[in-house]
Amino acid sequence: MRQTKMTQVLLIRHAANASLDRGVIAGRAPGVHLSPEGEAQAESLARRLASLEIQAIYASPLERTMETAQIIAAPHDLAVTALEDLQEADFGAWAGASLEDLQQEDLWPTVQFTPSQVRFPGGESPREMQSRAVGAIEDLRREHPGQTIGVVSHGDVIKSVAAFYAGLPLDMFQRIFVGPASLTILELGGSMPRLVCLNDTGHLSLEQWGEGSVEGVGE
Repeated sequence: MRQTKMTQVLLIRHAANASLDRGVIAGRAPGVHLSPEGEAQAESLARRLASLEIQAIYASPLERTMETAQIIAAPHDLAVTALEDLQEADFGAWAGASLEDLQQEDLWPTVQFTPSQVRFPGGESPREMQSRAVGAIEDLRREHPGQTIGVVSHGDVIKSVAAFYAGLPLDMFQRIFVGPASLTILELGGSMPRLVCLNDTGHLSLEQWGEGSVEGVGE
């Protein structure tokens, strides 16, 4: 039997930025750029991936993801394609709030433990976030059969995608952690999807590893 070569998807969380350092949910707000520490994280990851044959790189259109993607794309002489469906979750009224304040909200435990039953006030639901992101990944899988592609997105988006392909229910996705500038690898297109690695940060120094790490939504 001839074995089908699988598409390798490099899921990359954007690197550190000032909103992460302050413990604030940036959401889809414009003007959130990588911090100097974040640029160093992205450059470390770019060096690690420089020897791979990456055919295309896609990213959420927000500045922090595009900047991370452009640093990674440079050694490959690739342009970055922005995709709306890789966007951060629409947190609605929660955008711009601090995680410390949000943890006092009645809705917080539901978001953490049964996110399938919640919608962010004035925003989208985690189920909708997961559905659009997985749809985008499936479109890219069909467009790039047997190739390696980079996808730069956001913490909750990547966690929900990883949960889907690992066969985990959405209510378990908050148990997954992906740090800034981390690498999660999927192999898609065979008899079943494979989650090859999760939250790999081996390219970061111990000092870089902790930059921008926060717990909860809006990572």
